[in-house]
Amino acid sequence: MEWLVLGLFCGGLLLCLLLDWSILYALLAGLLLFLLYGRRKGFGWKALLGMALAGVKAVKNILITFLLIGVLTALWRAAGTIPVIVSYAARLIRPGVFLLMAFLLNAGVSVLTGTSFGTAATMGVICATMGDVFGVPVVLTGGAVLAGAFFGDRCSPVSTSALLVSELTKTSVFDNIQRMVKTALIPFLASCAVYALLGLLTPHGAGAMDLSALFSREFTLSLWAVIPAAVILALSLLRVNVKLAMAASILAAVPVCLLLQGQTPLSLVQIALAGFTAADPQVAAMLDGGGIASMLRVGAIVCISSSYSVLFQKTGLLDRVKGAIGRLSRRTGPFCATLVTSALAGMVACNQSLTILLAHQLCGELRSDPSDTALDLEDTAVVVAPLIPWSIAGAVPLGAVGAPGVSVLLACYLYLLPLWRLITSKQDGRTRPLPRR
Repeated sequence: MEWLVLGLFCGGLLLCLLLDWSILYALLAGLLLFLLYGRRKGFGWKALLGMALAGVKAVKNILITFLLIGVLTALWRAAGTIPVIVSYAARLIRPGVFLLMAFLLNAGVSVLTGTSFGTAATMGVICATMGDVFGVPVVLTGGAVLAGAFFGDRCSPVSTSALLVSELTKTSVFDNIQRMVKTALIPFLASCAVYALLGLLTPHGAGAMDLSALFSREFTLSLWAVIPAAVILALSLLRVNVKLAMAASILAAVPVCLLLQGQTPLSLVQIALAGFTAADPQVAAMLDGGGIASMLRVGAIVCISSSYSVLFQKTGLLDRVKGAIGRLSRRTGPFCATLVTSALAGMVACNQSLTILLAHQLCGELRSDPSDTALDLEDTAVVVAPLIPWSIAGAVPLGAVGAPGVSVLLACYLYLLPLWRLITSKQDGRTRPLPRR
């Protein structure tokens, strides 16, 4: 029965992909399917709906972050923050090292902010704009941005994924980060080498360019416009909660929009809700976007998919799957089993948080040491989720920079890390195979 239910759900996902329908249809059908399964297991409708609601409540902080990201990205555009940074950066960065710099810049910002979505929506958008100017294919830029954005999402002390893993495994986030740095060193250096080589081999524009003339048609270009970016970077260095840092950056952008760019209070409300729209067509092609409206579909996907986790746990839908994972662990080792589980969970969950939750539910007993479990989750679920084509973990950052889904193939760090761990992982005394079922 359980395998049939899961098979029908996966079939619905594949059908939506083949017919190019919204994944929301498959997720809603999946929710109904899982509720019916729970009803057949003897649970009442009230209890089942309570389970689904509990799953949604568990990700309420992520939903709040989505709203802040939408407002932040819109106001950074309206305040001239992105145009000013792009104008100055475009004069300094040579096209030959652009891809390497895009990876490093996004990695640095993601470490400071702890959010892949926020990084892609700010530094990622800046890099995408510069890439267009330099003539670098957006598929390459998207890969470098995605890899860099998830570098810090994995190992930042203010990362929601790192904190979630720490909470689930009852371990110290700072101890986990120390171990994560060690396993990431070789994949990080290898990724830098790949992007440096691609930069040398990729045809590109003639060099540093001055975009001031273009952006000055729409904005007053002044260093005052950089204040919103400086605020979020400074607060991140001080380890202020990422939501508070984003909120502070939004507040800092308001007077810049009003006093420097001549926006009205009403126009700011409209921009925050619907996104920024430039009057000049050339500027619009580079900068239009953002706003709460741009996050609504993403928020709906997270709400629906997150309602699954408690349903799975309470109804026992995944018990047989857990037994199969135990058998796989005995044959291949706990890391390989966790990697396979994370990939399959990512295909079902469609977002990073639920992928982590499911992977922990299914693989949390494979190791006797919780810190080993935490490291396994960080090196699998956290970085594998954005590689799933229909998962918002990768789709949202790529969408923010206007890159196609195939860019995940160029996000080198995301698959070099689990591959390196797979090569170097060994069975040891801390392994705790699941009992045979």
